[in-house]
Amino acid sequence: MDKIKLGVIGVGYLGKFHARKYAAMADVDLVGVADTNPDFAAAVAKDCNTKPFADFSELLKEVDAVSVVAPTSLHHQIGRICLEAGVDVMMEKPMTTTLEEADDLIAIAAAKKLIIQVGHIERYNPAVLAMAEHLTQPIFIESHRIHEFKPRGIDVDVVLDLMIHDIDIILSVVNSPIRTIHTVGVPVFTPTTDIANARLIFENGCTANITVSRISKGNQRRLRIFQPKSYISLDYGKKEIMVIKLTGEVDENLIPREEVIKSCFIEKDALEMELADFVNNVRNRTTPKVCGNQGRLALAVAQEIMAQIKCHAEQHRQLLQD
Repeated sequence: MDKIKLGVIGVGYLGKFHARKYAAMADVDLVGVADTNPDFAAAVAKDCNTKPFADFSELLKEVDAVSVVAPTSLHHQIGRICLEAGVDVMMEKPMTTTLEEADDLIAIAAAKKLIIQVGHIERYNPAVLAMAEHLTQPIFIESHRIHEFKPRGIDVDVVLDLMIHDIDIILSVVNSPIRTIHTVGVPVFTPTTDIANARLIFENGCTANITVSRISKGNQRRLRIFQPKSYISLDYGKKEIMVIKLTGEVDENLIPREEVIKSCFIEKDALEMELADFVNNVRNRTTPKVCGNQGRLALAVAQEIMAQIKCHAEQHRQLLQD
């Protein structure tokens, strides 16, 4: 079996993990890594036994596909060059900063019959995968993604940095269009929003309440789903899932009996699974679990949330001035 020739563009904190995962795959030839910081490129190339590139366009001449793990503000520019060169793209989330940029990449990929896979890694979290068989009719969803402050990722709003993970998961769980969105958010450490809440109300009656913060003490990534006769609690970080289901029976006190199912998948690696799926999609020309259109859908909701928060902030400033 011929090896897929792959490269990684951007080998900072996350990009170096992409490179290591590809380097360990038997069906992949990690041709090289590119970064504007030559020290980063050289260090990761040495670690992964591959070549460093200062100019990613030179890397494109030698590969079938790439991971783009650059700052979000550069995704469209880099992605466009990669697709125009005939190279399949694994684009870290969020796909782009605007819908117009996302549409441009989707159109180029479609015209050239190329693959865009968007890196919504939580789709490959083994606890999320295990959750699928227990979903029936979600009525209320509550999500908390609380992180300590880190200087990376702050080139974008917390909605694009963190909340978009939860938006993507919830959209994949609730098979219904969104009817209304209600939001609140404020900047604290950065010029953009650092803590935010969004309530999504879907046309089928389901409501999802999402809270994110990148300025908290301690980290928490949890999802809870309530549906008729069952409750699902998921811990993304611990890769644990607990499902409580009513059995239809009652005990001697007429209290409904419950069946509790607990599972932990700590040994499974979501990034490895995600990148292996990308390699498989490149080889077999199959549609990714999170294709460009799905990445765009999550981005569209995130953009609406950010627009509302911006509008509320402006209204607040006007009130203070009055």
